[in-house]
Parts: sequence; structure tokens; C-alpha cells
Amino acid sequence: MLLVDKPRGLTSHDVVGATRRLAATRKVGHAGTLDPMATGLLVLGVGRATRFLTYLVGADKTYEATVRLGVETTTEDAEGEPVSAHGCRIDDLPTDRLQAALAGLTGPIQQVPSAVSAIKVDGVRAYKRVRDGQEIELEARPVTVHELRLTGGPRQASADVAVPTPGDRTEVVDLDVVVSCSSGTYVRALARDLGRALGCGAHLTALRRTGVGPFDIGEAGTLTDLSRQVQDDAASTRPCGLTTIPLEEVARRCFAQLSLTEAEARGLRFGQPLDAAALERAQAPADDSAPATSKGTPGRRVVAGFAPEGRLVALLTPQGPRARPVLVLDPA
Repeated sequence: MLLVDKPRGLTSHDVVGATRRLAATRKVGHAGTLDPMATGLLVLGVGRATRFLTYLVGADKTYEATVRLGVETTTEDAEGEPVSAHGCRIDDLPTDRLQAALAGLTGPIQQVPSAVSAIKVDGVRAYKRVRDGQEIELEARPVTVHELRLTGGPRQASADVAVPTPGDRTEVVDLDVVVSCSSGTYVRALARDLGRALGCGAHLTALRRTGVGPFDIGEAGTLTDLSRQVQDDAASTRPCGLTTIPLEEVARRCFAQLSLTEAEARGLRFGQPLDAAALERAQAPADDSAPATSKGTPGRRVVAGFAPEGRLVALLTPQGPRARPVLVLDPA
């Protein structure tokens, strides 16, 4: 696995393409995209680790964001065109009113995704339908916002808004927030709904992903860092290529760990199941932000099985009386 700090202006696919060149392989994928406007943590799989990604995309995410109150846009972020400009002043935001609005968007909620999301409607991405001039109404879906917290006081600002008259200056208020949420939560939709709860409209002006499950932005390198590392490695006497996180370490951080016997490891390498009772020996990961379930096995626990010598053999999930391998990483 590889952790990359994506810069603003690049798509996640751009980062995957650059990583393919640096890693000298076409087998590179990601565990969840970021919009071009957003920066921050991308979790990439390189080589055989691409098979691992489906078991990570369901991890919780953490973001730092800036919400601008007073203006709504077509895309619910700064890249869209203004559609309304009610304006907002700090005097309009008593602390109890603002905190109540934030609390109303915290916990298990039903969220209507952004119309410019990548969700497919009759086989076509919603954002493409919007670009083609269609009006899209997506159904609300359950998500969980673990935390939605101000990191500083509201800041009064002003913005050039072409609503209703080009060149108008509209008073707005910027809020810096931290968001910790389940996979599938749209932060721009949180900004939209916060603006609506406060009666002034809002959109997102900055977004930075700082965490994905047990992975933190402090561990990530920029594309410039990674390029320099590859160049330095190529000039060394014993080049090893791009430095990545071994799957054994990834599995220990993400999943409960089951220490296998030699016989159990041998059976799993041939794709044979274990007795489900064996999963009771598994030890929970140290990081409580690790995914307990994943999109690869919705609603079911995933356990990493390790051979006596420490090699990662397989990912397991219970199925009735058996613990079946859903991904064998060290086959016979």
C-alpha cells in the first residue's frame, strides 16, 4: 500500500497514473477518490495490493473543511456557479444557534448526496447528467457523522457574487470544521445542509482529507517526495523501487488478527475454510478507527489470518459454521 498527499487541481486518476509510472506497473488502484478541488490522503494499492482495496474503501474518513455561509453554488463547492446569495454576518450566528445546527447534522443521519456526485443514475454518473443540463434528485441514504466540530471562530469575509448583479459584494461567514464520518458521506452535502439549517445557504471552499481508517495524512508523501525517492533509489547500488507499506502491516492495522497453526495456514493456502470457532481467537486491531466490516463483505466481520512465521495468508469472514477465505494472499 502507498499513502499519497494529493495536491489541489489533480484528479485521483491523475495521481494513480503518476504512481503507475513511479512504481513501473499498471496495477495501481485507490481506496476512495478525492475531488480535484480537494487535497489530502489517498490510499493506493500497488501490485497484488490492489486486490486488498475493496476491503478498505468502507473505512471511516476524517476531513478538515471550510464552509462559506451566505452563498449557494451549483456544485455545492467553490468550483460551481453561484445560484443564490442571501449573505451572512457573524451577528446572525449566535453560538447556541450555530451549535444546534452542527449537532443536527451529527450522528446517524439521512443525507441526500450532491447532485454532482459520481453516483450512477440509470447507468450514467450524476455529475455527467448535471453537466448535460438535466435536473437530478438523488435519494437520501443513511450515513454517520461521528464528529462535526468548529476548529476556530466564525470569520467575516466578503465575496464577488454574480447574483443578482455581476460584481456585487456579498457579506459571507467562513467556518473551519473537522468532520469524521462513515464512508459514503459527502462533506459538500454537509456544507449545503448546514447552510439550509441556518437559512442562509452555504458551500464548501476547501477540503482536505486527513485520515482513512487507521491511516493518517502525516504518513503520506507528495508526488514530488515519491518521485525524489524513486530517483534516489535508482541511483543507489541496490535499487528496490518505490517504498510501500507491506500488506502484513496494513492487515495488522486494519483487521482483527488470527494466529494460525501450520495446519490451518496450509489449508487456507489451498482455499479451504476453517471452523468458525477459530475466529474467536482473533485479537482486535490496536486502532479503533480500523474498518470492522468492508464493502467487500458488507455486514460481515473480516479477520486477517497470519501463519506462524508472520506471513499474511488470507482474509477470512464467517459464513455459517465456517470461516471462509475471501482473499488468499499467500497461496500454495
